[in-house]
Amino acid sequence: MADLIITGGRIVDPKNGRDEIADIAFAGGKVAEIGRGLPPGGAEIVDAAGKLVVPGLIDLHTHVYWGGTSLGVDAAAVARSGGTATFVDAGSAGPGNFAGFRRHVIEPSPVRILPILNVSHAGIFAFSASVMVGECADLRLLDPRDCVRAIEAHRDLIVGVKVRVGRTAGGNSGIAPLDMALEVAEAVGLPVMAHLDHPPPSRLAVLSRLRRGDILTHCFRPFPNAPVAPDGRVREEVAAARERGVVFDIGHGGGSFGFGTAEAMLEAGFLPDVISSDVHALSINGPAFDQITTMSKLLSLGMELTAVIRAGTCAAAAAVGRADLGHLAPGAVGDASILDLAEGTFDYRDVLGETRQGRLRLSASGLVVGGKRFR
Repeated sequence: MADLIITGGRIVDPKNGRDEIADIAFAGGKVAEIGRGLPPGGAEIVDAAGKLVVPGLIDLHTHVYWGGTSLGVDAAAVARSGGTATFVDAGSAGPGNFAGFRRHVIEPSPVRILPILNVSHAGIFAFSASVMVGECADLRLLDPRDCVRAIEAHRDLIVGVKVRVGRTAGGNSGIAPLDMALEVAEAVGLPVMAHLDHPPPSRLAVLSRLRRGDILTHCFRPFPNAPVAPDGRVREEVAAARERGVVFDIGHGGGSFGFGTAEAMLEAGFLPDVISSDVHALSINGPAFDQITTMSKLLSLGMELTAVIRAGTCAAAAAVGRADLGHLAPGAVGDASILDLAEGTFDYRDVLGETRQGRLRLSASGLVVGGKRFR
């Protein structure tokens, strides 16, 4: 017998090639059945007529160590506004404070949080409107052995290794933090998520080191270190990295998504693999807001709806090795996002303050997490 049935929605599940009007039933925390006219029995019924029902959205780049870091936001609050079931925290905590993140935030959270461990001991510890000290600027904060020990102690949770390189995050450390993160990742068999801001290091130096399955976040960042040349050509090292199997993730945030870059990349046929918000204390009130807003921007720039949903569900799940998430086949984890797709005229803003008008906007109408309606 089902616990919950969503009726009459347009189910869009890119991983399983499904796009149809149907009901979907959940039982025991998992997807139980999909079909038309499912018998209600004693299940809670959610009417989704005229709405999209998609796998529970997975935001691959967030910062939700609320109360433990200055950049953290409350995952539950963002889940309600953004329709997000799973938050991948991109390195808010490092080996020195990960236990607190787990006990005080992750374990009590009503939504799923999958952490990526920061290679720096204290994680992202000084990120605010008034204080900005990069955690990789002092190499004394990076100890690969501590990282390996922390990952081994929390193997059931940690899904990757985060490193932020560039002048802002790394000061004069150059490429060294990435090399250390890659050594950790190789030792534990996990992917690296690499942030890149202003040079040094260069885009070439970073991309040439990333392996199949590693993630370049902020992949549509504006100049400098943008992935496109002034004439709109995709840089050779970017194309080579994709050919090698590097994952390209939007990671919008407060400084890492430009419409000019995005338009050039899409025009060249280079779509992002994953769409994520990089929501944190300085981006939650704009320009990123949440994942659903970031997805809407890519939709308005011309990405097809199915591609946008794939980039916010099964592609993100694959990037962190969670095949049980991001799709709606019977037996999968019972997460679903109910979305409205509106047509009209909508204004969107990037990190440079540039604006675009789009004719489409996605918004959250409901959320199911672990087979239960999230309120």
